Amino acid sequence: MPQRDQEIAMLRREVEMLMSERQAILHVVGASAALIASLDSKRLPLGAIEAADMVATSLNQLSEETLQDALSSVHAEIEGDAEAA
Repeated sequence: MPQRDQEIAMLRREVEMLMSERQAILHVVGASAALIASLDSKRLPLGAIEAADMVATSLNQLSEETLQDALSSVHAEIEGDAEAA
């Protein structure tokens, strides 16, 4: 039985670590989304436009729920969502 308890404790630590890592990733994604939303692409150098497009494309591939979780983690809103509220 102690072996099973050790395995359960190890799994619990692993899940807690993954959840903590998910929160950190959501924070980065939310901050990235807020940054991309605030950029004026007409004023960016070509290299920055390409990088912003790569980030925007990646953000658009996320599920709506994940993107909302990410935005919530940095207390940001998508402009369309703010208008709908």
